[in-house]
Amino acid sequence: MGIASWNDITFDQPGYFYLLLLLIPAIVWYVLYHKKSHTTFQVSNTGVFASMSNSYKYYLRHLPPILRALIFVLLVMVLARPQSLDSWENTSVEGIDIMIATDISGSMLARDFDPDRLEASKEVAKEFIRGRSNDRIGLVVFSGESFTQCPLTTDHKVLLNLFSDIKSGMIKDGTAIGMGLASAVNRLKDSDAKSKVIILLTDGVNNSGAIAPITAAEIAEKFNIRVYTIGVGSTGTAPFPVQSPFGGVQYVDQEVEIDEEVLQQIAEMTNGAYFRATDNEKLKEVYAEIDQLEKSKIDVTEFSKKKEEFLPFAILAAFLLLIEVGLRNTILRAVP
Repeated sequence: MGIASWNDITFDQPGYFYLLLLLIPAIVWYVLYHKKSHTTFQVSNTGVFASMSNSYKYYLRHLPPILRALIFVLLVMVLARPQSLDSWENTSVEGIDIMIATDISGSMLARDFDPDRLEASKEVAKEFIRGRSNDRIGLVVFSGESFTQCPLTTDHKVLLNLFSDIKSGMIKDGTAIGMGLASAVNRLKDSDAKSKVIILLTDGVNNSGAIAPITAAEIAEKFNIRVYTIGVGSTGTAPFPVQSPFGGVQYVDQEVEIDEEVLQQIAEMTNGAYFRATDNEKLKEVYAEIDQLEKSKIDVTEFSKKKEEFLPFAILAAFLLLIEVGLRNTILRAVP
């Protein structure tokens, strides 16, 4: 058991330190006694002693009383009850409410991401969720229409399981960006969180749904909901899944179309930001940037707990006592 830093040590009974004043008469007595305790005898010539050197016992003769004084000091410190303060921070979290609105249309199966856009988006989003334990997070999925896969929750294990279950084809195909955004807004509008955020991820152009994306953005703005939009897809062409005339699915290179202008407008209207992710690594960077932008607001209260620290001092005193007793009964036994 180590002794805490001196900066962290306090004494619960400091009055015992007055006992250290007893060392003053003890030291005076020892000095006077030591002067009178030497044996004297008369010689005609002291020259014979000039060439003699002092033995190691001569230098060690003061060590036992010094050790006894140190032992006394340590015992006084034990009586004074040394304590250390274990301080920590208890955080009262005002978390952020976040809805993730994810496009699950057929085009999200395009393989310009590994293994495809949807699976890559799911994996990166799940990592994002794991890193935000203090926040309530929910999930909306959209294609030709939208629905809430998971309402706002702090039970991230349930959310992650539901995230793993989403797949393209769960609902009719299409890209209803406005509906997806509106569903997410509906889940956040009554939230009391100081920060309300939507992460809207899509790879296409709005072509379905009864609500236009800009209309949904206006509603988000009224409820002070910030929207981060992510356009997913490489530049140029990408291998998209199409139905083969012989059954099954084949991949054909098609032009990547993302309505970046609308996504940028949604982000600007709600004080969010627009990001373009062209591959897996860029998508990870996008989520990492959003993570940095949306840090939980934390009120910190400091607490402290006293911890007794007398044991190291007592052990050291016992150790010095053993040394002192050993010296007096061995090599210094004959020394006055």
